[in-house]
Amino acid sequence: MDLLNTLVDKGLRRELPTREEALAVLATSDDDVLDVVAAAGKVRRKWFGRRVKLNYLVNLKSGLCPEDCSYCSQRLGSKAEILKYTWLGHEEASQAAAAGVAGGAKRVCLVASGRGPTDRDVDRVSKTIEAIKEQNEDVEVCACLGLLSDGQAERLRAAGADAYNHNLNTSEATYGGITTTHTFADRVDTVQQAQAAGMSACSGLIAGMGESDADLVDVVFALRELDPDSVPVNFLIPFEGTPLAKEWNLTPQRCLRILAMVRFVCPDVEVRLAGGREVHLRSMQPLALHLANSIFLGDYLTSEGQEGKADLAMIADAGFEVEGAGTTTLPEHRADVAAAGCGGHGGGGCGPCGDGEATPEAADGAPVGEARTDLVAVRRRGAGTDLPPNA
Repeated sequence: MDLLNTLVDKGLRRELPTREEALAVLATSDDDVLDVVAAAGKVRRKWFGRRVKLNYLVNLKSGLCPEDCSYCSQRLGSKAEILKYTWLGHEEASQAAAAGVAGGAKRVCLVASGRGPTDRDVDRVSKTIEAIKEQNEDVEVCACLGLLSDGQAERLRAAGADAYNHNLNTSEATYGGITTTHTFADRVDTVQQAQAAGMSACSGLIAGMGESDADLVDVVFALRELDPDSVPVNFLIPFEGTPLAKEWNLTPQRCLRILAMVRFVCPDVEVRLAGGREVHLRSMQPLALHLANSIFLGDYLTSEGQEGKADLAMIADAGFEVEGAGTTTLPEHRADVAAAGCGGHGGGGCGPCGDGEATPEAADGAPVGEARTDLVAVRRRGAGTDLPPNA
């Protein structure tokens, strides 16, 4: 297929595809999905070999959020029966992080619900970062605390935070239909604050919220312009009790095409297979490793993921290897710039089916427009509970 040959050549040269080419990847048929995966896999192997980076989430504060993000089980007005608790102490949070590191995680992601941290919250998280680094000197720590105020990024960096996550989630044109309590520009500003403070930027998207192909391409091109070091690709987990509980618009093939498009647009960036992979890719998860070079190990913030040992077995069975602590994730040309302290890379900055309206394709042939409680398991273990974590 001429399109795929062109995209492979561009990816190997780190050349940006055109919007038309990115749209064409999403428009390929299910019959062509293996060809699409094979092509994007060549780009992935060029820059990341067969390494898979493991990341581990620690939910520092669950639920109780004043924001109205429609996709989120922790949102204002959510009726999802998730765990709700206030801030974990830094010792408890450090123990939770240690479980992930013991399971093979190279990066620990500290996440807290809310619009953004207070200065007291920054102090609290800083102590947690310091406690984690004392136990595991080489572990990467990424903070995800919402919108940042002036000076907070610098304080987190001084405490030892290596990265900051703040996702763009969807296109600027459709953002107001998903969230009304903050703007797309607010999110961009926070990512740029993190970069300016010397942290590695982590920013991605959520697919499956009813967006068009054009919306997906728009948000990925916006990410390319922002130039984060890592791009998490989340697939909507439609929690019962949230406004998007009936949005079952993804198939495994659709998810693979989305990941391939992201890889072609961001060839040398850490593409992370994030929330919802078990729900939507299911038995086709191993194919996604040919596109993404990074995954979350174990559970997510409010939902359960695949067993950690199953993640490790999947990686090995698919012919990949877990990235070690002594290995630099990013290609040399990106890692050198990141090490210089800008947290990003020159150029543009210092980090649903078919076109138009979505054609619903519910998982496992379920009736369109119904909640799927059988595929979404609420997290009941790990942080905030007395049960051991899944790592």
